This record gives sequence, C-alpha cells and structure tokens, in this order.
Amino acid sequence: QVQLVESGGGLVQAGGSLRLSCAASGRTSFTVMAWFRQAPGKAREFVAQIGWSGGNTYYADSVKGRFTISGDNAKDIMYLQMNSLKPEDTAVYYCAAKWSGRGSRTYYNSGEYDYWGQGTQVTVSS
Repeated sequence: QVQLVESGGGLVQAGGSLRLSCAASGRTSFTVMAWFRQAPGKAREFVAQIGWSGGNTYYADSVKGRFTISGDNAKDIMYLQMNSLKPEDTAVYYCAAKWSGRGSRTYYNSGEYDYWGQGTQVTVSS
C-alpha cells in the first residue's frame, strides 16, 4: 500500500512564497515523483517532475525559474518551493508517483502516474 500526503498549502499574497511537502509511505521505490495542479474548471496540469534516484528535474514553462522541486529519498519526502507566486498559481496541488519508466524521461500526462495524494490548496491573492 502506497500513501502520499501533501502539506504546506495556504493563502499567500502575490509575490510571496510557500513550500509544499509530499510524504510517501509504503512501497516507495518510485522512478519518478511529480507535482500537478488543478484550478477550478480547468484540467489537471503538470507542474514539475523529479527522478527519484537520479534527481533529474523538469518544469512546466509557467513555473520555470520560480518553483524548485526537490526530494529526500532517504526520508521519502518531496518538496516544491514556490517563489514569486502569482494569482494564476491558485489551484489544488497534488503530488504523484510512478514506478515504471525512467527518471531521465518526462511524464507530463497525469494518466502516466500510479499514485496520487489528496491535494493541498494554494491560494494567491492579488
């Protein structure tokens, strides 16, 4: 049984920062972990990905230069440091994990992931 639990969401003013965490438990020998987000009325979208053993990182263009994904695979925790937040970053943020594939490839499609957390709300006020 795999469980992913996000934390760290909240309300912040534009230009502010938040750090999200995703704690994994169970069989955690993942290949890739990622963050996605979903705003009201919109589809879930890719935010960032990290290869769980090699550490390769990939970002959506909309967050490149502002967000940083990182992980501590000894503690099974993944992070998303979000700086210079904008109102358009407002969404529910989900962490996701997959077992197959390679950390050096990108997996932008939510359907490619095996496990999901319950989500944490991030609201950025203008």
